[in-house]
Amino acid sequence: MYLINFSPEGWESWDVAHQPLIRDQMPVLIDADLLFEDAHGGPRPTVYVNEWLRNLPLNGAPALRTWENNAGCLRDWMVFLKARGVDLLDDRKVLRAALSMYAQYRLAGPLEARWDHTTWNLHVGILSYFYRWARDEGLPVTVPFTYQAGKRMAQGVLVDVERNLAKVRQPRPHTTIKHLERDFSELFVRALEGLGPDGEPDARYRRPREGARNSAMGGLVLSSGLRKKEFTHLTIYEVPPLPPRPTTLPVLFPLARAITKGEKDRTTWIHYDRLAAMHQYIDLDRAASAEGFRWRPPAKLGPMLLVENPDWEGAHLNGVRRSWRKLRPRERLCLVTPEGQSPLVGLQSTGKPFVDWATVFRRTSARIRERYEPRFPKVAPHRLRHSMAMQTLEWLMTGYYQRAAALVSDTGDDAAMALYLLKNDPMLILRDLLGHWSVTSTELYIARLDVNRIFRDAYKATPVGPDPAVAREVAAEFSDEETD
Repeated sequence: MYLINFSPEGWESWDVAHQPLIRDQMPVLIDADLLFEDAHGGPRPTVYVNEWLRNLPLNGAPALRTWENNAGCLRDWMVFLKARGVDLLDDRKVLRAALSMYAQYRLAGPLEARWDHTTWNLHVGILSYFYRWARDEGLPVTVPFTYQAGKRMAQGVLVDVERNLAKVRQPRPHTTIKHLERDFSELFVRALEGLGPDGEPDARYRRPREGARNSAMGGLVLSSGLRKKEFTHLTIYEVPPLPPRPTTLPVLFPLARAITKGEKDRTTWIHYDRLAAMHQYIDLDRAASAEGFRWRPPAKLGPMLLVENPDWEGAHLNGVRRSWRKLRPRERLCLVTPEGQSPLVGLQSTGKPFVDWATVFRRTSARIRERYEPRFPKVAPHRLRHSMAMQTLEWLMTGYYQRAAALVSDTGDDAAMALYLLKNDPMLILRDLLGHWSVTSTELYIARLDVNRIFRDAYKATPVGPDPAVAREVAAEFSDEETD
């Protein structure tokens, strides 16, 4: 079975009257014989799966990665079923028997096919959504899963909840901490630069040429909570300007919606010291990397976009004024300044845009474990986002930002930020910084990071997910980590 991403390019030659109503880059499943109908003319299961995929953007899943995760899940399931002579929309009893075999295959089968419990639960959730959609659409199928119903108090109201019994019970949150404590965060930023725990150069390790870049970017993500796609495709023009003097309160950091998850408008923040380190990298090390190098985007990415008259809001691209907010990742890789350089923040020593941050973070964490701290975890880009969330919440709950805001308010400096911090609930502030739709998503997200240490009471008052959109948003935070 093939999984492709649809492209409307050249549709005029397809012998159709109108352009197909399929979104660009939408995943499409196709059987190996390239047919969508059986011999008797009936639609194959791929027809229904593709219809369900096309509905995802209208059902709270606007991101391409979410579409691809859902399509991959259904493809794997259909391939497994076909090998055992079972149809995707078969009898409930047959599907449940196949599901039992699938669980054994994925949780205790061959090493190359084995999943951990988190991945299994994510796929079970996707299959559950599909089968419920198929049932609601009137297709000849019954949902093969069994659900346990119950009730829970949420903000003083008794609500109905349910749990899919096919999902594997998770360990208690304190055994699956997914963030770095403050001392580990500092150790990581120093190691990215090639320094030891004391901040001195590591004599046993040749400092990387891109050490300043790696350290500045790691610190930026730990302070702002940007996702990998967001910081990888950030341009130097979108980095907030450095305040004229050090400030205790964070600096606002607007993000372009074209590179955020779900293309949602979002403003996070960054602390002064991390922002200063980023500006130092841009002015010195990055400038040295870009000097004398001419960037020419590969033709497969699209036409080159010449940047002229850039500012914080946008620039003239090939003579037309455009906003940074509308530029998608691929278009950002095509940007070229009048000097012939890429304007992306992260550059290789040759001046070429750098995108493989997962490898840098993984190798750095491995080096820390080997030389300094055997307890140090494997760090993927999304773990730094988790770390920012926990550090921010801890400071909000202990009054650090509120005390700083009160001081600033008294002096009349940055009054808007001070008022925001003094008047808003910590979970609402964190929701805005992370870009979640609902504060319930933020509470569940925090609970899965470390329920015992900081915000246990908020989780006890939160339902396990009566709203499917909330459950999907929380699950997406951790599925991003798995794909890093």
